[in-house]
Amino acid sequence: MSSTLTATYGDAAQPRVGFFTDTSVCIGCKACEVACKEWNLVPEDGLEWTGESYDNTSSLGANTWRHVAFVEQQKPLRLADETVELGIEPLPLRWLMESDVCKHCTHAGCLDVCPTGSLFRTEFGTVVVQEDICNGCGYCVPACPFGVIDRRTLPQSSGDPPLALQLLNRQEDGRVWKCTLCYDRLKDGHEPACAKACPTQSIQFGDLDELRERADRRLEKLQAERWNGARLYGRDEDDGVGGFGAFFLLLDEPEVYGLPPDPVVPTAYLPRLWRSTALAAGALVVGLAAAFLGGDE
Repeated sequence: MSSTLTATYGDAAQPRVGFFTDTSVCIGCKACEVACKEWNLVPEDGLEWTGESYDNTSSLGANTWRHVAFVEQQKPLRLADETVELGIEPLPLRWLMESDVCKHCTHAGCLDVCPTGSLFRTEFGTVVVQEDICNGCGYCVPACPFGVIDRRTLPQSSGDPPLALQLLNRQEDGRVWKCTLCYDRLKDGHEPACAKACPTQSIQFGDLDELRERADRRLEKLQAERWNGARLYGRDEDDGVGGFGAFFLLLDEPEVYGLPPDPVVPTAYLPRLWRSTALAAGALVVGLAAAFLGGDE
């Protein structure tokens, strides 16, 4: 990735940065959600009671760039809980909280399929949508294996504000929207708003290689303390998206948090598909030619 950034940006290339989200210290305060919306002028998304624990945003989308998941489980926090060793009945419930965000993948499917160049990789290695170029085609939406990127819908009723006003207010306009990792803040030397607002340092921002080393040490500590289910998600650079630019320490299987267990960028097999298609087309042409030539004889 660093060589690619250097080839693209030259002396302007920066070390790749990202997020390490340690869910073991997340308290579910949603300060990250609020800070993200305030800084990026992301509109509110209904404030509706979803019935999914204490969650009113439900999932990532055009109007939710940070989403704090709440998961209730009847499991002990540690594999050898002290209350069990003392013969005391353990509490029947534990909370798992996780602030989800765009993964800023090393191999990003949204970049592969964008026909206008609206999506681009910045000098920091992050993936950003250029609002003035996006035509709202939506090709990137199914290309993301995490369901992160989405379109804002156009006004549906006569009582909605005029489209010009919608565009001016960065509201519903049909284009795609997602986390930019606060690209404007990065260019001025500041950390993203969500990391700045996090009171427990669950969301950690910095040089991606350094974050990976920090995550490895944190995982070793939790495993030594026998935390139940501790694992890193998105740390592996050899996974289906080439590693995440925003990865996580989880306390259970990824599916528990609504994350795909083995994400693969949908465009990974396109070269092989095109070669197979070309070979099949070539064989068909040869077969048709042989049939017609044979018929003439």
